Amino acid sequence: MLNAPKPMTSSDPHFRPIARALISVSDKTGLTEFARALAAHNIDLISTGGTAEHLRKAGLECRDVSDLTGFPEIMDGRLKTLHPLVAGGLLARRDKDMEAVEAHNIAPIDLLVVNLYPFEKSPTPDNIDIGGPTMLRAAAKNHADVAVITDIADYPRLLEALKRDGGTDLALRQSLAQKAFARTAVYDAAISNRLADDYKIATPDYRAVGGRLHHPLRYGENPHQTAGFYTHSPDTGIAAARQLQGKELSYNNINDADAACALLAAFAPDDRAGCVIVKHANPCGVALADTPANAFSKALACDPTSAFGGIVALNRPLDAATARGITEIFTEIVLAPDADDDARKIFAAQKNLRLLMTDNAHQGDSLCVRGVSGGLLVQRRDDTPDDATAWQCVTKRAPTETEHADLAFAWRVVAHVKSNAIVVAKDTATLGIGAGQPNRLNSARLAVAQAGDNAKGAVAASDAFFPFADGLDSLAESGVSAIIQPGGSIRDKEVIEAADKANLAMLFTGKRHFRH
Repeated sequence: MLNAPKPMTSSDPHFRPIARALISVSDKTGLTEFARALAAHNIDLISTGGTAEHLRKAGLECRDVSDLTGFPEIMDGRLKTLHPLVAGGLLARRDKDMEAVEAHNIAPIDLLVVNLYPFEKSPTPDNIDIGGPTMLRAAAKNHADVAVITDIADYPRLLEALKRDGGTDLALRQSLAQKAFARTAVYDAAISNRLADDYKIATPDYRAVGGRLHHPLRYGENPHQTAGFYTHSPDTGIAAARQLQGKELSYNNINDADAACALLAAFAPDDRAGCVIVKHANPCGVALADTPANAFSKALACDPTSAFGGIVALNRPLDAATARGITEIFTEIVLAPDADDDARKIFAAQKNLRLLMTDNAHQGDSLCVRGVSGGLLVQRRDDTPDDATAWQCVTKRAPTETEHADLAFAWRVVAHVKSNAIVVAKDTATLGIGAGQPNRLNSARLAVAQAGDNAKGAVAASDAFFPFADGLDSLAESGVSAIIQPGGSIRDKEVIEAADKANLAMLFTGKRHFRH
């Protein structure tokens, strides 16, 4: 027999006791202890399939939903909770609908506990939950009377309220309802985006994005801005990093660390040690070498001034030699797949340095989303590997084998530099980086000024075509011997003639890498 509705025990008109709970969960972590605590408060438990079996094995009494509805679970469990007696129990307003409840023998449900099929972890059709989101939305809509839990982390909140008051207040139910609607929105976003990918729908009529709070941040880009770090793919990129030491990451730290991970991932196929130094989301030094220590030394040489207070990311475990080199300058964050004991001891002496371990630096996410006034800009991530066999030599002189290797290196780097972008490189290390200038000539001038005399015999990459020959001329005058760029300008002929005049080798890729 189901218990009769519990009488109000609080003077608060919005207080609601709990007599009946419906539990249907995919993730059963902590379920036994939670359900046992509910039963200790004489709360009737109603459940479905695997959840009911789990509770009974734990020695708890519960009623099957099929007993409540008089309709069996069918279609391998696909159909079990989509029934008026379930929806009515969740939607029944205690001040308006009790006549209908009595007329149709509906048992009001005071607490719904549902976590959804794990589509995000295993995106298969069978893991698209239908009944769960339906019940969550019904209970959340009726949060004036019903408490709804969709997150295991909220079990203690509910039990604390029961222990303290014997029921729930409106503030708790409001908070839980907001989370339930957000959870179903994020869940549906994951499904709709996966279907868009699977069915090659490039620009669907509706695009949903969402994430779960990883942790709140002290502030955003500036102290007066509130911010939080939300994840929807917690096993990839910076979200997967383990912080071993240092204070909490800031908004800007996470943004810069993500930029470092993205650039480092561009060199994932390379078997050499790689190092990326990032400041304000722009690389200020990138290098490949035989050891992590040498890769860091080469990357630092590009722009040691900008590297101060920057982020260092490596694709190899940290050793003592690399750690000592990094600690010679002030560094905000170091990312690496691992660190040996000696390296960890060296970093431990740098209390302000944040040390993050991640062996999963690749991005994983296929979409880039940026908020603008009134909407969102959504695009595919610019991480498709370039086909070097499609590059075209457009000058009389072809690049040497060494120049070609450096051009390929610089081309990878320039895709991660804010436009307009020019990268000067030699021996798989950046020598000068011109970033974020309103015109390409100034970017070229900045890059060669930073490279100095080292520009002689180096190569250069431009993320987009040269609209005039002046940017190329600036590179040629510095001693750069080869250039790689997309091509496509109406003045390509003029630019090619300038390259031939300076005896430069130049490749056209046919692919642009703007990054705004």
